Amino acid sequence: MLGACTSASPDATPKESPTDTSDALRHFYEQDLAFEPCEPYATKPSDEELFANEQFECARMEAPLDYDDPDGETVSIALLRSPAKGEPVGSLLTNPGGPGFPGMNFAALIALLGPESPVAERFDLIGFDPRGVGASQPALDCYTDAERDDPAMAEKHLLGGWTAQDVRQWMEQCAERSGGEQVLAHVGTRDAARDMDVLRAVLGDDRLSFLGTSYGSRLGAVYAEMFPENVRALVLDGAMDPYANSAERRASQFAGLQRSFEMMGASCTEEADCPLGSDPETVTERFQDIVRPLIENPVPAGDGRELGFTHAVDGVIAGLYAKSRWPDIIEGIREIGDGRGDTLIGLYDGYYERDADGSYSNSIEATQAINCLDEDRHTAEQETALLRATLDAAPFLDPGLPIAETRNLCEAWPVEPTLGYPYATDIEGLPDTLTVTVTGDPVTPYEGGTRLAEALGGSLLTVEGEQHGVALIAGNACVDDIVADYLVNLTSPPADARCTLE
Repeated sequence: MLGACTSASPDATPKESPTDTSDALRHFYEQDLAFEPCEPYATKPSDEELFANEQFECARMEAPLDYDDPDGETVSIALLRSPAKGEPVGSLLTNPGGPGFPGMNFAALIALLGPESPVAERFDLIGFDPRGVGASQPALDCYTDAERDDPAMAEKHLLGGWTAQDVRQWMEQCAERSGGEQVLAHVGTRDAARDMDVLRAVLGDDRLSFLGTSYGSRLGAVYAEMFPENVRALVLDGAMDPYANSAERRASQFAGLQRSFEMMGASCTEEADCPLGSDPETVTERFQDIVRPLIENPVPAGDGRELGFTHAVDGVIAGLYAKSRWPDIIEGIREIGDGRGDTLIGLYDGYYERDADGSYSNSIEATQAINCLDEDRHTAEQETALLRATLDAAPFLDPGLPIAETRNLCEAWPVEPTLGYPYATDIEGLPDTLTVTVTGDPVTPYEGGTRLAEALGGSLLTVEGEQHGVALIAGNACVDDIVADYLVNLTSPPADARCTLE
């Protein structure tokens, strides 16, 4: 999912302030939300029980598909609210990242993980599925579940090999299944940021309070660029570097993953029965020896499924997101030696939101489509070189096969990208923001978080540890107390603030 689509011209859409609440948009900003039980909003089996909890209430918000054509087609943004347990400061909008991850269940999980938190006490926690995602309508749909399970499809996403015909066909089936090319043209981050401003208004907040993790930090930063006068507080966790273009970002991501893999492997070598051997310097080579045979000879993984090379390395990537999952990676690698793939296929399923019944959420489609409007769009030569550079940066992913020419997955997208790099710089009138960044983050490296804090002129919280995303979800009292004090009281931490993960 990290490199699902690298697609936005550095000279893309100018960063002009959007039209405020003009007469044409006023009825969107002044609409009333009708909250109701959340059960009908569940789009996957794993959310059904969560959304049955009576403390949550859900609604739909209408927004224009194209903000430049407010009288045209509309989209329906699904949202979940967990009401404040005490006197509310206002609403706290949240986004879990992706791009393309549904946000309704994210707010629900924050509420359940920290029921006594000052944040749950003083804020209505709001999770929303961004346009095209989850329960929002129209939802992006580019694959059937069978296509998602096809090993050949997984191999192309990891190893390339897309042809001009492939990318044209992929765009056309996305358009056909998602509501047309007009939908594909309006699912980028700038569209989602405008939806957030409408949502802020209809929830009754004069200014926005927001917690965004991973890609959510990009969404929050772009909101700050577009609506600085409407910002109350922004927590940007696992932050993306606003200066890094797509190639630079992918290079740093995969270098970070290689670093985390080597640290995981080194911890394994301290065990007597480590499947990666006893020498920390050779864990990558030992891993390649174990997983490369899966290209030709996948192993059984339960329920009639098999674990091949691409599913195995994706499962490892999923486990690298948090140090607490390293034992699962090690067990999964050990299982391959025993002729089984159950643990790594389980990590893969969690990463790609595949439920036990074989159904997938639409997160991967949404990730790719949103990236088609956000990322740099490369030529075939550039894309092929980038793939080679990716495997050079993260050799534990290298299948040892020749890399065929590949094309940018978004090459045939109906419009040019709309984000532009850098973004969220030189913003005037922005209140203090709080960027949270972990020193050993494998996906959004620490340096990118420091650069985002610098771009926004905001505060920085450094967290020592090995994890991607920590605020209000990792159970770390140091982090959560600082975040709560900032959100509730607008009290920023000192410049040298640091926390440590256990």
